[in-house]
Amino acid sequence: ARQFAGQVLRVEPNFPNAVMSLAAAEAYRRAIELQAGNLIALSGLASLHSRRGEHAQARQFAEQVLRAEPNFPNAVMSLAAADVALGAAEKAETLLRGLLSDPRPTRLEQALARSALGDALDAQGRFREAFEAYTSANEERRLIYASRFANERTTLELAQAMQGYFQRTSRDSWHRSMQAVAPSGARGHVFLIGFPRSGTTLLEQVLASHADVEALEERETLIDGAREYLREPEGLERLAHAPEPELDRFRALYWQRVAEAGAAVRGKYFVDKHPLNGLKLPLIARLFPHARVLLALRDPRDVILSCFRRRFAMSAPYYQLLTLQGAAAMYDAVMQLTTGLTDLVQLPTIEVRLEELIADFDGEVRRICGFIGLQWSDSLRDFAARVAERNIVTPSGAQLAGGLSASGIGHWRHYHTQLAPVLPILEPWISRFGYSAR
Repeated sequence: ARQFAGQVLRVEPNFPNAVMSLAAAEAYRRAIELQAGNLIALSGLASLHSRRGEHAQARQFAEQVLRAEPNFPNAVMSLAAADVALGAAEKAETLLRGLLSDPRPTRLEQALARSALGDALDAQGRFREAFEAYTSANEERRLIYASRFANERTTLELAQAMQGYFQRTSRDSWHRSMQAVAPSGARGHVFLIGFPRSGTTLLEQVLASHADVEALEERETLIDGAREYLREPEGLERLAHAPEPELDRFRALYWQRVAEAGAAVRGKYFVDKHPLNGLKLPLIARLFPHARVLLALRDPRDVILSCFRRRFAMSAPYYQLLTLQGAAAMYDAVMQLTTGLTDLVQLPTIEVRLEELIADFDGEVRRICGFIGLQWSDSLRDFAARVAERNIVTPSGAQLAGGLSASGIGHWRHYHTQLAPVLPILEPWISRFGYSAR
């Protein structure tokens, strides 16, 4: 879209819709200057502020849209999110039910609105109704995206295939000392991994608040090496024995993607955050044997519930999270592989539990800094102030803008009955990670 918008703007610099497709706040504002009252631009600004947790600003733009066009879907959802965040969940429910009774929204807009209704009901303590809303929304999204993702190889299947390979292969293949690594100019290199909704975004945002850290949020920086080596067991075998000149090519491609994503790593501690990069630990170990790994953990029950409730941008892995059973099975496979690989590839790794980070922020962050080699800075406490400027795109953005919060800790207890069918899958991890059974 950016490419085509640029082509249009070179021909007609004041074309409002092309300006908007650049999707930045400045572009939305310029579009409004060019066409006062442009509802798409105003709604875009409302959504942008909502994702940043700037609910007063989101309300301002959303209400402007809704005065001109009642039940404009994105504006309704931005205003409803503001109402929920500010303690007016009943108002949010009324807004969303009004949108759901309108025949004009698309199937996807209806599904997203129903999921947002789940948030409004959850905030009122109406957990059974909330779960029904989430379930209905997710079932509809599964139908909408089935043609794109239902027949793709799933993350679960990939993890299972990799497990099979590592059960058959010699561990000695991966215990190799490699010194000839192409320079990057970074002072340190950290991979931040963990299952989605385990606290990776919070930890990345905290570290990014340090002047000596450059952090990158959920970009597919390893995609070239993954395509070459991680699709089939034969690729893993080639990776285990790949010569350094071959690996140098994929290192160069990695750093090229990092630079294209806007990260300036020279002289910095570079944090590459992607939850599912745990599946790429063999590749990481071969390309970057001196890297360090942060494994973010959270009570598996809260993780699965949160995955089920959130409205992720859809992709093949996130398609699996639209059912509790799919999410739990994927969690089990991913964590089996991730925890097994951290031992196998022998990269320096520490676990960071979200609950402990919230309970003892300074202590945990000092421990992490010591592991990375980073000096403590008081700026690490001010991570919430940088949410807007970093334009976080995951569902955690609005939550992080409010700073540390324990409100999501143990939230699974409100949904214990609904989670019961998947608890047998999660219980081994609950025990292994030291979480209470109740």
